[in-house]
Amino acid sequence: MPTKAPILEMRGITKTFPGVKALQDVTMTVAPGEVHAICGENGAGKSTLMKVLSGIYPHGNYEGEIFFEGEPCQFRSIRDSEARGIVIIHQELALSPFLSIAENIYLGNERATRGIINWTKTNKLASELLARVGLTEQPDTKIIDIGVGKQQLVEIAKALSKKVKLLILDEPTAALNDEDSAHLLELIRHLKGQGITSIIISHKLNEIAAIADSTTIIRDGQTIETLNMRGAEPVTEDRIIRGMVGRDMAHRFPEHTPTIGDEVLRIEDWTVHHPIHNHRAVVENASLHVRSGEIVGIAGLMGAGRTELAMSVFGGSYGTGITGRIFLHGQQISVRSVSEAISNGIAYATEDRKHFGLNLIEDIKRNTTAAKLSSISRLGVVDSAAEVTHAERLRKEMRTKAESVDVPAGKLSGGNQQKVVLSKWLFSEPEVLILDEPTRGIDVGAKFEIYQIINTLADAGKAVIVISSELPELIGICDRIYAMSQGRITGEIPGREATQEALMRYMTMEKNGASV
Repeated sequence: MPTKAPILEMRGITKTFPGVKALQDVTMTVAPGEVHAICGENGAGKSTLMKVLSGIYPHGNYEGEIFFEGEPCQFRSIRDSEARGIVIIHQELALSPFLSIAENIYLGNERATRGIINWTKTNKLASELLARVGLTEQPDTKIIDIGVGKQQLVEIAKALSKKVKLLILDEPTAALNDEDSAHLLELIRHLKGQGITSIIISHKLNEIAAIADSTTIIRDGQTIETLNMRGAEPVTEDRIIRGMVGRDMAHRFPEHTPTIGDEVLRIEDWTVHHPIHNHRAVVENASLHVRSGEIVGIAGLMGAGRTELAMSVFGGSYGTGITGRIFLHGQQISVRSVSEAISNGIAYATEDRKHFGLNLIEDIKRNTTAAKLSSISRLGVVDSAAEVTHAERLRKEMRTKAESVDVPAGKLSGGNQQKVVLSKWLFSEPEVLILDEPTRGIDVGAKFEIYQIINTLADAGKAVIVISSELPELIGICDRIYAMSQGRITGEIPGREATQEALMRYMTMEKNGASV
């Protein structure tokens, strides 16, 4: 039986930025109707390649050739690629929060006659598209009123409105919980059944193994290999990792022998109410402690109250009606504001580094010193030389890959951005460091580096709390793990005894003590 001609061929793609060759002679072939994954470490060139394909980097700005459905293409804008049926959905969703679902789907592609929008037709067509992606919301529902998982489905509905033939999804499940991720992957399978080809960029190798027909691995801007995921020999996650990082990673977590000292932080009977629905407690009577040199994990399903607990401890950054007690080295302290929390030696690295952890348009040095500018200022004037010195020291200690501390944070890969976030809080000289999803959206190689940094912080005597949705991560790096369910701490397990099954039992426990 003859092999079908590829729907897409990219030949010899080379893309250079000032001083950096982002892509070098990259070649990729995608078969019609398949799910084709692209894997690689942060900064490998995956997103750059897709921006070349979609016309964000227009023809003439790169070398090489693109063939779509057997024809040479020279896309000069994203509108050109969409006209051919190539639609890209970026990791940062491009939806307008205060417009309706229907308005977002047809924004720039309005159902109009002589400049007048036909709203009846718009809403009818939007309803049909929502049904295709499995959404039951009304088309006049505002985007701000639906969750991130459903917003991702709206983006796909928008792509379907453009008669998509090749759908490109850049980290589509990075911000989704397990249930929303599973639903999205099932939709991609459904679209495949309708003849739509997909390219998916993801760091979640278990999802790649589950959904991809082929996987192209890119390392340092070059094509390494393309793996047949449905061949006679199963492709393991370790096999993909070896291609991504250029070496075997038999141990995904660095070896670490803790040196645990006296108690540093104790939280007792901590209760936090919802900031709007202040009758509802999102954290109830939570108590925990962490010692010097100890890495303590907090596990829980989405909505369990993990982030709400951390943010409320960090100067009341979340919630109302906060009650309970916090002790540092046995002495009760006040953390009524962020500045008070910082002055008491508590630091919190947010799960959303792009929006709340960093100022992406500022450079590394300004981001690094932002949490404690007073230490390098006199009479309100920042000592620029001291700022550079401290930022450069932390850049080297964190092994942040950047030419200098003058590089904007937004230009860095996810792993290096996370290192700048850690640098910022280390500059504040904390005793307690709370890390919320510290490896979210980061590839396996960069994750290993972050784990090494966390171990180094613990070895320096810091008390470290790690919140993570990845149970293997918590089991791999933590000395003790607390589990949360419905706002309550339901269990505590030593790291060496922890299993995913044991944690999940605690994570699904109802308030009466029974499992959900």
